[in-house]
Amino acid sequence: MTDIPMIPFAEGEALLDWIGLTDALAAGHDLPKAEIGDTFLYRGDDTLLSRAAWIDGLGIAVKSATVFPGNPSKGAPMINGGLNLYDDADGTLSAIVDFHLVTKWKTAGDSLLAARRLARPDSRDILIVGAGNQGRALHAAYSAAFPDARFTLWNRTRANAEAMADEIPGLQIADDLENAVRAADIVTCATMSTDPLIRGDWLRPGQHIDLIGAYRPDMREVDDTALLRARVFVDSFDTTVGHIGEIDIPLKAGTIPRDHLIADYYALDRFTRAGDTEITLFKNGGGAHLDLMTALYILDRWRNG
Repeated sequence: MTDIPMIPFAEGEALLDWIGLTDALAAGHDLPKAEIGDTFLYRGDDTLLSRAAWIDGLGIAVKSATVFPGNPSKGAPMINGGLNLYDDADGTLSAIVDFHLVTKWKTAGDSLLAARRLARPDSRDILIVGAGNQGRALHAAYSAAFPDARFTLWNRTRANAEAMADEIPGLQIADDLENAVRAADIVTCATMSTDPLIRGDWLRPGQHIDLIGAYRPDMREVDDTALLRARVFVDSFDTTVGHIGEIDIPLKAGTIPRDHLIADYYALDRFTRAGDTEITLFKNGGGAHLDLMTALYILDRWRNG
C-alpha cells in the first residue's frame, strides 16, 4: 500500500509561490464546473462549515472548518479544521493537507487572481484592512504581484496593527480609515465585521476593492453605495449568491439587480478592466472547489518540488 502524504504547514509552504497558485486556480476553472456541497451550522457566533467539491478530471476534496470568534481570548486559534484529498479515478485517499496551509493560500490566492486581472497594473498603494492572519497572507500575496507597492494597514485595535507592523518591514499604520481608503489604489479587506466598514463615498476612480471577511448571511464590509459605484465580480455565484450578506442583502433588498454581478471565475475572460477610471470590486467567497484546486497545487509541488 502506497504511503498517503500528510503535508504539514511549514514544509508545504516552502514549496509554494503565489503566482504559480493563481495560474493553477485559473487552469482549474477551464475544467468542468465543480460539483459543490456546502453545509453551514451555527451556534450563536460560532460556525461549522463543511465543504466538499468534486471536479471531473481533477479530484475530490472534503474540508471542515470551525470558526469560534471567542477562541483568541482563551489563547486558542479562531479557526480550526482539516482537509482530505481523494483520487478522481477511484476515490481513494490521495493526501491529507494541513488545513491552515490550504486556507491561507486558497483565500489570499483567490483574491490575488482577481487583482491580477482587475487592479490597475500600476497600482502602488495597497491598504490592508484587518490585522489578522489573513491580513499577513494578503501582504505576502499582493507583494508577489505588485512588488513595488507600498502597504498601509488599518485595524480597529491599534495594538494588533502595531504587532503586525513589527513583523513586516515597511508596513505603515493608518489611524483614519476613510483617509487610508481614499489614498489607496487597492483596498483588501479581511475583517469579521457585520456592519459595513468601507463607504462608497470614500472611493475614487481607478480603485480595486477586494472583500474577503464576510462569509455569513449577516456580514458585510462595504455599504450599498460602494457596490453601486463599482463593477462587481465574485469568485463563484454558487457560494456567494444566497449565502453571503455582502451580496445577498442588497440583492434581496432590490438595491442591486442580479446582472450587477458581472462574472465569476467560470467566465474568467470577463474579468477585465474597461478603463483606468472605473472602480472594480471583487467578493471573495471561498468555496471547496478552490480548496480542491489549492490542495492539488500543494500536492503537486510536494511531489515535484
